[in-house]
Amino acid sequence: MEPRTYLVTGAASGIGAALSARLRGDGHRVVTVDLRDADVLADLSTPAGRDAALAGVRALVDPGTGLHGVVPCAGIAGLTGVDARLVVSVNFFAAVALVEGLHDLLAVPGDAAVVLLASNSVTCQPGWHLAAAEACLAGDEDAARAVVADVEAVQVYPASKAALAWWARREGVTPRWAGAGIRLNAVAPGKIATPMTDALAADPVLGPLGAAYPSAIGRDGHADEVAAAIAFLLSPAASLVVGSVLTVDGGTDAMLHPRSPAGWDPR
Repeated sequence: MEPRTYLVTGAASGIGAALSARLRGDGHRVVTVDLRDADVLADLSTPAGRDAALAGVRALVDPGTGLHGVVPCAGIAGLTGVDARLVVSVNFFAAVALVEGLHDLLAVPGDAAVVLLASNSVTCQPGWHLAAAEACLAGDEDAARAVVADVEAVQVYPASKAALAWWARREGVTPRWAGAGIRLNAVAPGKIATPMTDALAADPVLGPLGAAYPSAIGRDGHADEVAAAIAFLLSPAASLVVGSVLTVDGGTDAMLHPRSPAGWDPR
């Protein structure tokens, strides 16, 4: 495969770091965004920070070559004491803003891909906040932040991830995206050994629940395993995959729902 140019946010650790290493190992160029240890340093929790990120990325990408893919890995876990407003701002609105803001560069190659980070918590965690997901999909960040202001972050995290998956499915089949040669898809990782799950293990309320997390393969996933799935979705080998959500969780969802995943549409 000819070298391609990709953008990865949240690239300083976890899945973002593993994906950046994987893509570079395959001979591609990766432009990274994070709060530290990245090509572009930016705080994606605010519109101003996202604008700065977009400007920084544009300064590093040849407009004649464009971008072959964008993967917004930056995210906030729904842990005890975390502000749920920050969860929707970073997990959903920052991801969509970066993807939308780089649409013109993605359209240049005529064969580009976006992979959003959903989560199997959408199907495996009961009682999450549907209204938060609907508010995200409506596209009004201030309104979405108001909806979740008094909600526990653990209920909002799956909502933000469901909204990303639904956004990829809703928008991915439209002329603006598929019609421009840009494939939108999502992955739904399970419990992956990253700094985020280290923080989960230390959570006094949620830690015991994380420890009881079931897996058909008897272990947590590895970040490079998720990176491999994302790399496939970015590649021309996935040219027919549009608007899909690929679950990468070691069988957890299948154990809990042998026939069909629950939660993707809880209405």
